[in-house]
Amino acid sequence: MEKRTFLRGLSLLGLGAATPAFSLDRWLKNYNSLSPATLAGEEEFWLGIRKGYRLKPDYINLENGYYCFMPQETLENFIDHIREVNYQGSYYMRTVQFDNKRKVAARLAALTGCSADEVAVTRNTTESLDMIIGGLDWKPGDEAVMAEQDYGSMLNMFRQVSQRFGTVNKFVNVPNHPKNDEEIVELYEKAITSRTRLLMVSHMVNITGHILPIRKIADMAKRKGVLVMVDGAHCIGHFKFSIQDLNCDFYGASLHKWLSVPLGAGFLYVRKEQIGKVWPLLSAGEKNLDDITRLNQTGTHPCPTDLTILDAIDYYEKIGVDRKEARLRYLQNYWSGQLRGVKNIIINTPDDPTRSCGIANVGVSTIKPTELADLLMKKYRIYTVAIDGAGVHGLRITPNVYTTTEELDVLIRALKEIAAS
Repeated sequence: MEKRTFLRGLSLLGLGAATPAFSLDRWLKNYNSLSPATLAGEEEFWLGIRKGYRLKPDYINLENGYYCFMPQETLENFIDHIREVNYQGSYYMRTVQFDNKRKVAARLAALTGCSADEVAVTRNTTESLDMIIGGLDWKPGDEAVMAEQDYGSMLNMFRQVSQRFGTVNKFVNVPNHPKNDEEIVELYEKAITSRTRLLMVSHMVNITGHILPIRKIADMAKRKGVLVMVDGAHCIGHFKFSIQDLNCDFYGASLHKWLSVPLGAGFLYVRKEQIGKVWPLLSAGEKNLDDITRLNQTGTHPCPTDLTILDAIDYYEKIGVDRKEARLRYLQNYWSGQLRGVKNIIINTPDDPTRSCGIANVGVSTIKPTELADLLMKKYRIYTVAIDGAGVHGLRITPNVYTTTEELDVLIRALKEIAAS
């Protein structure tokens, strides 16, 4: 098969799979005239979207934050990519593999608002950001600033770097309910000194869903000559943003979360002028220092996962970027709005709709988070995850586009019953 022919046919892989009874394309046409804001609460529309997923009936899944599994359309494409790569074998691996990976990187760059030569496809957020943390030329006494609420894998990497190179880690404590953006910016600013080299900040705090004012924080840090690294694990495929607008130097994300790519796909953005300053996790040999692919060496890896990124983006854009964001925000406000102010119930996520989207955290003051999660699963068949630390004590609730308000009503009733007892 000619290389050009395979590239042309790449998007067609999967079309020969068994055709499901439900047609997403036909369903979407019925609602083209309605705005995302109107559709956000249109249950009939989202029940149609739900038909595209194979859902386990044993429980209500409100833990999509770890892994947003694929809709059937994307899954079938993934399976066909596995078949095709397996069919072509070494020929595929030695010919078009890298062309296709560049194609995927370009599509991700277009989606996230940056340049294709600044994007690498990794395996997850941890690999993306730990490569930056461990790949800078640290000197004894250099400082890094981060938050207690940041993800554990990155905090562990900072600790390892500190043990190895004698660097200093400085922590801030991000409030669950800030008065304004300036309060958060000031927290980070006060932690910066003349020795600070890198500031890590979460675009969306993974345990609360709190969206932080990245641009304001980055602008402040840049004025002080500090590099800015953003943990965007939960953002791509969740809400609309442009990396170019954030003014950061590094951005990492996991594509198996809200973009619903198969497990094992991540995203790394490195500002062009910073690429040559980072040591790769694995050596890529003699490459131009400014070539982003030198940070992308992983050896032989499952290429079908990379190919399915294109299908996942197609599905995301088919549903509608603005539609999905509006629905996720609607669902979160639907359940959290009915629980705010209820006795013994604590919402650990800001009520300002601009500071959150689909993720929020709820606790009951009279019961530990692990016990609460266990009770919800055993008595009410609701699956969640407990968070108990860094000033956050509750359950992270992460519905997806297939989640119904009827399912969230079960959560609301359950938490009210538990809080009352």
